[in-house]
Amino acid sequence: MDFTNIEYVFLDRDGVLNRKPPRGQFVTCCDEFELLPGVAEAVLHLNRSGRKAIVVTNQRGVALGLYSLEDLARMHELLQARLADCGARLDGIYVCPHDVGQCSCRKPQTGLFEQAFRDFPSADAGNSVMIGDSLRDIEAGQRLGMRTVLIAEDASQNYDKELERAKTLAELCVASLPDFVHRYLSVRPL
Repeated sequence: MDFTNIEYVFLDRDGVLNRKPPRGQFVTCCDEFELLPGVAEAVLHLNRSGRKAIVVTNQRGVALGLYSLEDLARMHELLQARLADCGARLDGIYVCPHDVGQCSCRKPQTGLFEQAFRDFPSADAGNSVMIGDSLRDIEAGQRLGMRTVLIAEDASQNYDKELERAKTLAELCVASLPDFVHRYLSVRPL
């Protein structure tokens, strides 16, 4: 599978960059925010290869009152700081703080991507990939005609109908972001 013309890498947050809590729970504060192994180095590889790394994340916990937009901003500052410790950075972070059915930005809707495409005018579906760990992520990328990659590290351990559906829709399934970056973007280890 050829990903050599990819210039923009769209990333879900929970489950791709940081440890995802159990279903129905949320990362609500900096103390609960744990970067996944190898993620900082993978983002650094993306940066050094000239690709843009852009987060598109549903954060329904804001709408549910579990944490505030200020709490979320602090978590994203922490994320950027932890990446910076390795010399890496995210080029953009786009957030949907709404509940289901309240907006056009909550994935699988495409509003977050449309915002990013306005901010990065050279980005389009043809030179972008969506990397996520859920059916919503894969469906959002497909609605735009982007290539899609599913992070499915635990897929063999837990049967989940949505995850199974995502595996059939995604163009590629990998164990982690570092796995994808090193195997498919022709990026050599540091």
